[in-house]
Amino acid sequence: MLAEKLDALTQMTAEHMAAPFPPGFRSLDIEGRDMVMLDADAYAYAAVVLEGPLDERRRAGLTRLIAALEKTLPMIGDEYAAKYYAHVCDMATLAAEIETSRNE
Repeated sequence: MLAEKLDALTQMTAEHMAAPFPPGFRSLDIEGRDMVMLDADAYAYAAVVLEGPLDERRRAGLTRLIAALEKTLPMIGDEYAAKYYAHVCDMATLAAEIETSRNE
């Protein structure tokens, strides 16, 4: 099960890197969150999870990131950007699921 989730996360990170960043979202803040940083942080957490377990501080950061993404998603009015950030949120959520699986 863990191996399948890691494969899925690998695929999601590759898809993420291939997708163009949403036009107009550079320098955009939603709910006080910089959209570029949300994107970059989600990718970074996913990449680290693919290499091994997160420490306690990073697990807490990933949890906060997912909450921030879930809060900003409903406020994105652009169709492409909404799809892009839904993928970002799914990628971060899968990374958190992998971390939970490792700790069971």
